[in-house]
Amino acid sequence: MAERELAARLVALARAHHLTVTTAESCTGGLVAGAITAVPGASDVLECGFVTYSNAAKTKMLGVPAGLIGAVGAVSEAVARRMAAGARLRANADLAVAVTGIAGPGGGSAAKPVGTVWFGLAGRNGELLTRHKLFTGDRDQIRAASVIYALELLLGGISE
Repeated sequence: MAERELAARLVALARAHHLTVTTAESCTGGLVAGAITAVPGASDVLECGFVTYSNAAKTKMLGVPAGLIGAVGAVSEAVARRMAAGARLRANADLAVAVTGIAGPGGGSAAKPVGTVWFGLAGRNGELLTRHKLFTGDRDQIRAASVIYALELLLGGISE
């Protein structure tokens, strides 16, 4: 499903369930929130979006411990989990999605190649889940695929 369709479905479903959402984005730089706000009526469901591109912003805005980022890196399951939980708490939203990854063209390593993206989803009942993806393509393609996957995660969080 295309980004616009996913975002429209998300807004309609969240509105129908009287739910609010928030985003915590690093490598996508606000593109997930942007996709949601492209839908008329998004203000009924989108509480806010956090663009926490730097490690310091992840700590200051979302409460991700600096020591955790230092120990496991910003692109990790633990950081994605903490980003989602921190965004949900700080926005007082029902659902939060987090995206942290390496969109390239540089910044990758053998352990974390370009295209590595971790997602976190903080749900209504305090549940947290994480997902790891390895996308291929250039920077724009990796970011676009990450937006679609983040929207799918939010939709899944509402449907469950």
